[in-house]
Amino acid sequence: MVDAASAILGQVAAAESSGGLAVAGSDTVPVNLKVNGVIRSLQVEPRMTLAQVLRGPLGLTGTKVACNRGACSACTLWLDRLPVCSCMILAVDVGDRLVTTIEGLADGDKLHPVQAAFIEHDAMQCGFCTPGLVMSCAALIERSSDPSSDEVTAAISGHLCRCGTYQNVVAATLAAAKVRNR
Repeated sequence: MVDAASAILGQVAAAESSGGLAVAGSDTVPVNLKVNGVIRSLQVEPRMTLAQVLRGPLGLTGTKVACNRGACSACTLWLDRLPVCSCMILAVDVGDRLVTTIEGLADGDKLHPVQAAFIEHDAMQCGFCTPGLVMSCAALIERSSDPSSDEVTAAISGHLCRCGTYQNVVAATLAAAKVRNR
């Protein structure tokens, strides 16, 4: 079995060096992404995730990538106002849906109520998970004006915070909901 694999790898290496092997999917394709209300036209490799495109060519580094497999939710953003893990979505599959990142959540210099409440309630420590948590909590108060602590807990259940700020995240989200209801 090992000999067969070595032989195949040797053939692939020989084909690559002679220019006789084309890598499928290595060509770029055009995409138009509506990110934070602005249409961005660019060329991407078909294998690039939305998170990679945002952080790379578009320079929007607020979206964090930790696990790169949808297990930690650090890369959460909104796709048509619904929270999704951007490391699990290919950029070419976004289509004409609206992408909202942590950079687009605020209204100019005015923070979104969840962003302000996270600061006020010390709902972050290292800050790596913060953008994803903020996006999920903001989505919750967008669809539920008076969420319970159980609803907040359910909304953040897929998020991994190594610093353990979960109780502060719940308190911040409940406070933000009250501010929005004023």
